[in-house]
Amino acid sequence: MKPFAYLRAGSVEEAVRAAAGQPGARFLAGGTNLVDLMKQGAETPRTLIDIGRLPLDRIEELPGGGLRVGALVRNADLAAAPAVRDRYPVLSQALLAGASGQLRNAATTGGNLLQRTRCTYFQDTSKPCNKRDPGTGCPAIEGHHRELAVLGHSDHCVATQPSDFAVALAALDATVHLRGPEGERTVPAADFHRLPGDTPERDTELRLGELLTAVDLPPPVPGTRSRYRKARDRASYAFALASVAAVLGVRDGTVEHAALAFGGLAHRPWRARAAEDVLRGAPATKDTFARAADAELAAARPLRDNGFKVPLARALAVGVLADLAARG
Repeated sequence: MKPFAYLRAGSVEEAVRAAAGQPGARFLAGGTNLVDLMKQGAETPRTLIDIGRLPLDRIEELPGGGLRVGALVRNADLAAAPAVRDRYPVLSQALLAGASGQLRNAATTGGNLLQRTRCTYFQDTSKPCNKRDPGTGCPAIEGHHRELAVLGHSDHCVATQPSDFAVALAALDATVHLRGPEGERTVPAADFHRLPGDTPERDTELRLGELLTAVDLPPPVPGTRSRYRKARDRASYAFALASVAAVLGVRDGTVEHAALAFGGLAHRPWRARAAEDVLRGAPATKDTFARAADAELAAARPLRDNGFKVPLARALAVGVLADLAARG
């Protein structure tokens, strides 16, 4: 463990000022990802700014039927909240699919979104990694990459974003609230995480000193149902090989509303815009759902050992959409 300074912030403003004034500072909440990476040597912050006692742990009703979720709301509490279970089942299901009960009791809304997009090479400091040490290379491309990206990757990184929660937020058109030295701003959840390009060390759109303070969920679209489904190697302690978050509205056998996002396939949750274009106004049939999935996954570029992810994601999408249509 390398030495670091520790500061407990008394307010959001104090936390932001401290982060802006100390290069290499990181915010600490539940610590379920950051502390592990520090122990491995993959993360070496100079200062930890503890935000665990800030008043960001509430779920609040918004005008019109939406919800605001504070950055320090625990994953277990959010998954169990009646308003979330009733209005946003896809979100509750995604949270319950992630990690273990013990981790969900500690992990937070903000921390879940900010966990590092990573692979085993990022966590092994004896190996090169462009994400951890830019310019050193990406050994996963020719090495072990079975669980890694088939969409949106680059020659610099093929890691995948592990958050189930973020996939559901992308499908729900949620909004992320950020507070920084220059004030407040919002970013659509579907655009919050970045593709690697030639700067894979940047996981998100966060700027220096910015603190994630809340996530807003818009009111559910009337007449829609939602679901999250995840495929993984084992029932717990495993990230998604592929996952799907879907919101679907069907009237008289025709798709009126469709929102779809894939997890486990890319450096960020993958909002399936091409699939949605096929779905809207089309018959709510398995043939339509298959055509929609194929339209999205046509852009996939599998590596040597992860081509199975494409038919896996296709099957997940078709199955979830068919289930939702049958219930609708």
